Formats: sequence, C-alpha cells, structure tokens
Amino acid sequence: MPTTRRVLSTDLACTDYEALGAHLLARCREPGSYAVDFSNTHIVTMRRHEPTFAATTASIDIFIPDGMPLIWCLNRQGAALRDRVYGPTFLRKFLATCPSSFSHYFLGGSPECGKKLRERLLEKNPQLNIVGSQHGYFTSEEEPSVFNTIIASRPDFIWIGLGTPKQQELLQRLKPLLPSGILLAVGFAFDVNAGTKPDAPAWMQRAGLTWTYRLATEPRRLAGRYFYWNSLFLYYLLKTKRP
Repeated sequence: MPTTRRVLSTDLACTDYEALGAHLLARCREPGSYAVDFSNTHIVTMRRHEPTFAATTASIDIFIPDGMPLIWCLNRQGAALRDRVYGPTFLRKFLATCPSSFSHYFLGGSPECGKKLRERLLEKNPQLNIVGSQHGYFTSEEEPSVFNTIIASRPDFIWIGLGTPKQQELLQRLKPLLPSGILLAVGFAFDVNAGTKPDAPAWMQRAGLTWTYRLATEPRRLAGRYFYWNSLFLYYLLKTKRP
C-alpha cells in the first residue's frame, strides 16, 4: 500500500504509474473487493464540502492524485512526486501490458465509445482479456441486471467511466456485492482512449492546465462546475495552514 498525505479531507496516495500498477496486480487476487478513485481537485473539494459525497466515497480504499495541483500540494508536504497519475494515461499504459490471465470489464460511456475503446485497446494488446462491457445509459431499474452480469463475469478489474458523482455512487452500491476484484473510477478515461473526445496537449497537462483545455472544448457543460469547485478548492487551501 503506498504512503499517503492529506489534501483537504482526502488521503492521497504518493505513487506513480508503475508502482500503482504493481500494487493493483498484487491486490486483485486477494479476497474482498478494492476500490480506486482517480481524484482531481473537484473530487477532493467535494469530499471536503459535501458530507453526502464524503459518505458516498468512504468505501473507496485508495485515492490517486489525478491532477497536477494535487501533486503540487503533496510536494509541499515532501512527497517529491514528479508527475500525477492521470486516469486516462494509467488505463492506457496498464492495459497495454496487462497479462491475459487478468480479466477486465468496462462500465460507462456511449455504445460508440465502448466499441471504439475495445478496438483501440485490443490493437495495443491483442491478448487483453475483456470479459464484458456495458454502456452508461442504463436505468435504475436495469441496474440489478447489469450488476448481476458483472458478478457472473467475475472480472479482476472493473473500469467505471461515468463521471463524478455518478461513478462514485454506483461504485458504492456495487462494491459490497463483489467477493473480489478491483473497481476503478476513471471518469474521462474512456472518451480519451476511445478517441471520442480530445485531451489536452502534454505541455498543458504538465503545467496543470488540463482543465482549461477541457473548458475550451466543452464550455457550456464545464464552465459553471469549474468556476465553482476551483474557487472552493482555493478557499479551503487558504483556510487551512497546510493542505
């Protein structure tokens, strides 16, 4: 288990792509399900600001710093991290080399996104063991059937790309039903790796400007969310003596 340091009310893992991958491969064959959240400033701030969301995410076992501002906060505490562990990049790197003895289920995105994601992942790793997938446009009435299909598939890794807070709420309901396996809340990772939405250039990601790129590409959907949660994140940082 990686060491952690706290930013606002969340203990974030001090890790990198390789160390996290090794940790999850070792953990997935142990009894009991294990939940991973790739957390940006929005998620960390929601956990500090909204008691309901904090309770929803209480069953998550490890929070991964997905945004550069969180890395800067962790490094102020001596973490000495070189980079974030970005959900889309982790999914791509991890699955490109994952042995066929480990199985995967994908939950989220549109039917088109799911089809393209599968095709691209299999191009990079033809031996990738995908045991099932389900688009994210199912109703609450259909959820038990979706869960039963996942349970019957017995995947080692369940990748959930539904966006916040929907993916965390679903993870909370699904996790107790699984005897084992890793659940990963990866948000935007499906669209990026399927090529259905663009991602920020590498230089913007290194500078912590991914959010500005996404805002420019989806202003109507993201403007209010970014203004509200980014402002709250800065407020809570200033309110505390240290993150």
